[in-house]
Amino acid sequence: MVLFKFKPTTSGIRNKVKIFNNLYKFKFFKKNSKILRFSAGRNNKGVISVRHIGGRLKRKYRYIDFFRNKDNILGVVERVEYDPNRNSNILLVLYSDGERRYIISPKNLFISNTIISAPQTPLKIGNTLCLKYIPLGIKIHCVESKPGKGGVYSRAAGSYCVIISNFYDKVIIMLKSGLLKKISFMCRATIGEVGNSEHFLIKLGKAGCKRHLGVRPTVRGVAMNPVDHPHGGGEGKSSGGRDPVSPWGKLSKPLKKNV
Repeated sequence: MVLFKFKPTTSGIRNKVKIFNNLYKFKFFKKNSKILRFSAGRNNKGVISVRHIGGRLKRKYRYIDFFRNKDNILGVVERVEYDPNRNSNILLVLYSDGERRYIISPKNLFISNTIISAPQTPLKIGNTLCLKYIPLGIKIHCVESKPGKGGVYSRAAGSYCVIISNFYDKVIIMLKSGLLKKISFMCRATIGEVGNSEHFLIKLGKAGCKRHLGVRPTVRGVAMNPVDHPHGGGEGKSSGGRDPVSPWGKLSKPLKKNV
C-alpha cells in the first residue's frame, strides 16, 4: 500500500490523495457477477424518495461468499481485486474442486496463500470456523448473526470483532464501535481483520469524483426560497429564524433548554 499525493497542477487534484494497492488490473470473474440496477433514489412511480442520489457510473455486483460453506475443501488465493460496491478489497479463491468464489480480503492474506472452512479448523488468517472453537481476544470478521445466515458483522475495510466472553451456548462479541452482541456459539466467523484499513485516508479532491460515485449536490435550506424549505427566504443572509428542521418541518436537532 502506497499513499500518493498528486502535484497541484490543477485545482481539482490539489488536495487529492490516492492509494495504490497491488490489485488485479484486468477483467474480473464475470461468472460471479451481475448487472446492478440503479434507481437514482426514485421509487416505482419515478418520484424521488431519497434525495442527493443519481448520476453514477455503471457497475456490476460481484457475488461475495459470505457463507463459506465449502467445508474441508482447500482454497488458494488467485488474485486480489477492487470491488466498486464496497470499501474493502475482495479475493478470488480457487478451490480444489475447480470452483471459484469471491471473499472479503482479510489483512495479511496474499496471493497463493491457502484457506479452508469447517466447523473446526486451525486458527489461521482467512480460515472460517465456529465461534465455539475461537479463543477470547482473537480478531475476527464476517461474523454470522444466526447459524447459516452468512457473515453480517465486520465486513467493511479495517473492521473486526473480538470475543470477550462465552456462556453455555452463547458468546458475546464486541464490534469495533464498542457495541456488544450476544449470538450462538455455532455461528461462523473468519479469522483476522478486514484489509484496506487505509481507505479513510483517501481524498477525492473534487466534486466530480463524488458525482461518479452517485452523490448529487446538497443545497442548504437557508439558500432556498420559502416555498422550497422552511429555512428559506428572508432579507439578505438569514440563519433561518427557527430551530433546525428538515424540508418537511421535522426537528433535526433537539431543542436547546433555556438555563
